[in-house]
Amino acid sequence: MKSIINNGNYWLEEFDALLIKGKDSNRFLNGLTTSNMNLQNEVVQTCWLTPKGALRAILEIYFYENHMVIIALEGDLYEIKKFFEDMIFPSDDILLSNIFKNYRIQETDELIPWREGCPKLIKENNIEEYLKKNNFKIMDQISLKNWKISQAIPKIDYEIDGNHNPLELGLIDLVDFNKGCYLGQETMARLRKLSSLKQEVRIWNGSLLEKNIVCKNKKIYLNKLKDTIVGYITSYTVGKNLKVKGLAIIKNKYLEVNQSFHLEDFGEISIKKSVGSIFL
Repeated sequence: MKSIINNGNYWLEEFDALLIKGKDSNRFLNGLTTSNMNLQNEVVQTCWLTPKGALRAILEIYFYENHMVIIALEGDLYEIKKFFEDMIFPSDDILLSNIFKNYRIQETDELIPWREGCPKLIKENNIEEYLKKNNFKIMDQISLKNWKISQAIPKIDYEIDGNHNPLELGLIDLVDFNKGCYLGQETMARLRKLSSLKQEVRIWNGSLLEKNIVCKNKKIYLNKLKDTIVGYITSYTVGKNLKVKGLAIIKNKYLEVNQSFHLEDFGEISIKKSVGSIFL
């Protein structure tokens, strides 16, 4: 992974983690996730899909000498562990630990995709002492939420809702099209052959016309006439002066025509590509 330009801002978050070990672990994970587990990388980011190719979770796997640690950047690790346990045969040399908590830290940059960073799991027990010793400036929750939206990081129960595949969500670089079979592989192979996707994730910006308006799942229209639906809102955050930024799923054919659309209670919204996705 590339080094990130030092801007002094760090993404620190505590995640559920799972340790996996045994000589069959790489093969096992290779058959259940979208990335190649045999490339000898220290950290692998990958997707866990439904059999039909919808994104269920974004996983990050850390490789150590005799074991791996899995964290779910987005997704339910308890659900994932149960699924893994059901897939392990008695003859498999695979051992899963209980789920535990682990802090993860990564330096951030506005101009570089999050997957090009150098994440690290913090093993020290005293997190405050660790941060003080390294003089890390940690992003607050509002800044982190804004940065994640700018990076188009899909969120469980929002963009990750069982309906969208990794390609639509800008995660094509987490899918290895050259490796063998894995869960959801047939759908990924079929989508790769298409000339374009039907819909794609995009960042949108707008302004609230009044306070306390909920816009999740609201329809996006081609113009003020509201006679053509082009997509819908999946998530958003409200900043100063009621300025709003969020993510939306937009039909591809309209992205080629417009960079602004109409949203009820917001008026005109602008659409742009994401630093953190393939659409850069």
